[in-house]
Amino acid sequence: MAEPVRVRRLTDQEGQKLQQIVRRGSTSSVRYRRAMMLLASAGGNTVPVIARLVAADEDTVRDVIHRFNEIGLACLDPQWAGGRPRLLSDNEEDLVVQTATTRPAKLGQPFTRWSIRKLLAYLQSFPGRAIRIGREALRALLARRGITFQRTKTWKESPDPDFDAKLDRIEYALTQRPERTFAFDEFGPLGIRPTPGSGWAERGRPDRLPATYRRTHGITYFHGCYSVGDDTMWGVNRRRKGSDHTWAALRSIRAARPDGAPIYVILDNLSAHKNWRILAWAKKNKVELCFTPTYASWANPIEAHFGPLRQFTLANSDHPNHTVQTRALHAYLRWRNANARHPDILSAQRRERARVRSEKGIRWGGRPLSDVA
Repeated sequence: MAEPVRVRRLTDQEGQKLQQIVRRGSTSSVRYRRAMMLLASAGGNTVPVIARLVAADEDTVRDVIHRFNEIGLACLDPQWAGGRPRLLSDNEEDLVVQTATTRPAKLGQPFTRWSIRKLLAYLQSFPGRAIRIGREALRALLARRGITFQRTKTWKESPDPDFDAKLDRIEYALTQRPERTFAFDEFGPLGIRPTPGSGWAERGRPDRLPATYRRTHGITYFHGCYSVGDDTMWGVNRRRKGSDHTWAALRSIRAARPDGAPIYVILDNLSAHKNWRILAWAKKNKVELCFTPTYASWANPIEAHFGPLRQFTLANSDHPNHTVQTRALHAYLRWRNANARHPDILSAQRRERARVRSEKGIRWGGRPLSDVA
């Protein structure tokens, strides 16, 4: 007949520790119940009696006693695996992530994006290496690996053969001759309609603008000029874009430096900016026109200042006509020139710079972020 299962003889320290846990209790119910099993066994109680005492299975009591006899008090804190063993290895998880981030068309599937169900069905029918995973486990795996469902963004690759040369010239003007560098561009079209925005209001009671309007006022374009050295901005509203309006803006820029020394004006490749009369006038008046590369309007420094212009004069507005809209725009320009270093202005400029340059994740000069220290 086999000997009954019982704990080995306790040492003085082990007996005191088990007694302390049972008398004072423990934050862990597992430690408390296991300490009761061991003390009861040391007191001569049989396994069936101990099982009824702690409301546990007899096999559980035997396992605890055997474990104590092997490793001592360490058995009070079992190192459980914490649940079901993993079904996927690290390599299989990498395969799931790689598949999820690959366009389905490249894998021979007749759609342009994965849904959870489509991805799951494809993984389960993997030729020679089926991935057995549930839908919710797949969703949790992708979230844990930083894979989220995002909107696709577009960008344009500049076909300009002089891309680097134009950027180098603009960078030279901005860094070496900022006091004689200006920027020009048109902002618009500006229509007369309620424009949503944001502002402070009582919780649940946002300010409201009418959603119905009649577009009977036409549109205008703001022809803006920006002095890099002085950090000032000015301009006028016009009904259209044209070479005559561009010429007038360039003359106002030339008048800002009446000493006759050469100046640099950064502008885009709109045909109205390249009229032969404008080119001849610029050459005669020592005005170097620095055209941005094709599809690279972010290289024009005035673009960053159009963001605050849009945020503080158009957003959250309901101007009745173009006259009121123009007055509000010019009032903002006067405030902006008097408070050019205001934190709100600088913050809005940073957001706009990030927006116009985020298409390809590049910094000045077309350098990738990974190449910039």
